[in-house]
Amino acid sequence: MPVPLIEIKDVKKSFDGTQIVKGMNLTIYEGEFLTLLGPSGCGKTTLLRMIGGFLEPDSGEILLEGKSLLGVPPYLREVNTVFQSYALFPNLNVRENIGFGLKMKKLPKEEIDRRVQEIIEMCKLEMLASRKPSKLSGGQQQRVAIARSLVNAPKVLLLDEPLGALDLQLRKQMQISLKRLQRKLGMTYVYVTHDQEEAMTLSDRIAVINNGRIEQLGTPSEIYGTPATSFSARFLGESNFFDSEDGTEISVRPEFIQLLTVQEKDSIPAFIKSVSFLGAFSRITAETCQGKEIFSLEPSGLNSWNPGDQVFIKWDKENQQSIRKDA
Repeated sequence: MPVPLIEIKDVKKSFDGTQIVKGMNLTIYEGEFLTLLGPSGCGKTTLLRMIGGFLEPDSGEILLEGKSLLGVPPYLREVNTVFQSYALFPNLNVRENIGFGLKMKKLPKEEIDRRVQEIIEMCKLEMLASRKPSKLSGGQQQRVAIARSLVNAPKVLLLDEPLGALDLQLRKQMQISLKRLQRKLGMTYVYVTHDQEEAMTLSDRIAVINNGRIEQLGTPSEIYGTPATSFSARFLGESNFFDSEDGTEISVRPEFIQLLTVQEKDSIPAFIKSVSFLGAFSRITAETCQGKEIFSLEPSGLNSWNPGDQVFIKWDKENQQSIRKDA
């Protein structure tokens, strides 16, 4: 049975008269990797900062292990935050940067040395321990920033788009390292990103946030396979939308769209508009006679479609999902 660690109850927050977080309710469990996913300005970073103590909610409650965090300053919370900017001390080497917080707590030197060494080994920073930040790459600096947060043994690690400044290859390497560390430590991570692929790769659960509210909460496979709203379907992956007779919408993922050369019952005539090679798969854009674009994903080399080719679009009914239209 999952153990609740953080409880967010009807939390609201406004800036300059504009409500950014609109009565959010969320339970985060011990040992899980939860991602807050949504576009810029949706409220995900504001929520993270309220958990971390850098902002206070206008109303509502935030509990850690059943105890209210309202009015508790960041340095007294058993929560650490990793930001996109590394904020390392330039005059200190890696070992000194990692141990700085423990030193400020006036822990015994032997304990500081032991804990710092454990984290250095865990984060694979042994070869960099004596270097200053100026001698480190962006990915190395971010690993140091994460190690500095972990050495304090927080109950929760908050990560605010920590990999946003890294190039794609390094970002993917860091994703693997982050997930490995989280599993090894059994720590609770709350991660903010607008990158859907990153959310799918890292998360045990994802809270899809839109306009200050949680649109959907679930595992990556639940949200991808059974999106509750048009927004969820669009934001986690790509989807095709069709009106249904009951006033809702039907969502069909591109991989379930079949492109046929001959017309079958219930198929939709269209023309190939473009073909984009994506490596193992190709993304095909077709356009109906009414001007509606429909996207399909096929293994590369399966068909040799060309712009202008006539096709007939079909999908199996078990692969469609009925969803609520966006308000």
